[in-house]
Parts: sequence; C-alpha cells; structure tokens
Amino acid sequence: MSSDSTGHVTSLLQRLQQGDERASDELFPLLYRELRNIAERCMSAESETHTLQPTALVHEAYLKLVQVDDPGFRDRDHFLAVASKAMRHILVDHARSRKSAKRGAGRRPSPLDQAVVLFEERSLDLVALDESLIELAQLDPQLARMTELRFFGGLNTDETARILDVSKRTVERGWNTTRAWLRARLLSN
Repeated sequence: MSSDSTGHVTSLLQRLQQGDERASDELFPLLYRELRNIAERCMSAESETHTLQPTALVHEAYLKLVQVDDPGFRDRDHFLAVASKAMRHILVDHARSRKSAKRGAGRRPSPLDQAVVLFEERSLDLVALDESLIELAQLDPQLARMTELRFFGGLNTDETARILDVSKRTVERGWNTTRAWLRARLLSN
C-alpha cells in the first residue's frame, strides 16, 4: 500500500472515531484485500469443511471493529493488528461452540458425527492454542502479542517490530522462543 493510501486510511480511521459512518463504507474496500489475507491465514489450519469461511470472518470482524464507540485506531497497521485479534476471538468462539455442540447433550453420536469429529481433530485446535496464548500472556505479554500479530495477523517481522516498537531482531528471537514454547505446550495437551 502506498504512503498516500496509508495516509488516506489513517484519515478515514480518524473520521470513523469522530462518528462519521460514511468513513466505514470508504475504509472497507481499501482494507478488504489485507483483511481477507489475514482471514485466510487464520483459517489455513482449519479443515475445508469448516462452516465459517474467510469472507464471513472478514465481515464479522470488520463489523465488530467499526461498531465500537471509540475504537482508538492509530493507523492502518494498528487497525489490522486489532482486526487479527478480533478474527482470533471469532474463530475461538466458533470452535468452542462447535465443541459444545459435538458433546450432544447426552445423545449418542452417529457414525457420521464420529467421522466428522475425527476429521476435525486433525486440524489445529484453536481452543488449545487460545488457552496457550492466554497462559503465555501471563508469563510474557509481549511474546503473546507478538504471536498474535504473526500467527493470526500474518504480519511479517518488520511490521510486527513496528507495531510493538521493538527491533526486528527482538521479534525474530521472540518468535523462535514462542514457537518452541507453543510446540511443547500444545504437544503436552
């Protein structure tokens, strides 16, 4: 995105904060492709039969973000970082509701239900990942935020460093540490 476009996005975000509802309509097409990329990365570990699609995830997250009374978005990068977090929460809530529905409130699962459960268990367990990130946030909030930006936001090292206001090397070290910690944590579950 060019610096002119980035400046326009920032001005639209400021108008949005001032209550200009038209700013939301102008902002969405400018950020749609980037939001869609974030959604696709968030859902890359999901099965192809997942009931929530990237387009729906983008729209749900966007509506959540622009309907907040005072969102306080500083700029494009900040908006996209918050959007990635919103998408994470939407996916985790969706996974939790699917898991509770699978339990079936006492009914016996049919063979088809069992096959679906086995297939879905092969994909990334977002609930376990979310619980691990909550635990990581208690140990090191910056590492948890970095992971959120990299994993769910799909931001690269430079973008993550800029948002967190740290060096690129700090992000690289933190990302390596976090991946090892998450791997060990998720494999122990």
